[in-house]
Amino acid sequence: MRRVDEAVREVLGDAVTHDLKDPRVGFVTVTEVRTSADLRQARVFVSVFGTDEEKAATIQGLASAHGILQTRIARELRLKHTPALMFMLDDTAEKAAKLEALIEDVTEDEG
Repeated sequence: MRRVDEAVREVLGDAVTHDLKDPRVGFVTVTEVRTSADLRQARVFVSVFGTDEEKAATIQGLASAHGILQTRIARELRLKHTPALMFMLDDTAEKAAKLEALIEDVTEDEG
């Protein structure tokens, strides 16, 4: 399943960068894909640079482009089923930055 997830992530990353012309879709990185066991659904985690409004607009733009993206997956990967895509915001980088700042504050207070 990991190989399928990684292949879908690569195809989507390329498609988002080169195929989508929607102005709502900002600076996006496809960070992870998790497909269901039957390959009928895929949760696509994306990291988006920008404000909360820009992030929400990007998710909407990606959701509206799901047909284009699914077609690209079907054409390139030839899976038994092309998964329905559900886009989710990946805020791991933001959480890591906040945690790093907290750790830095604590170490400064001790010093």
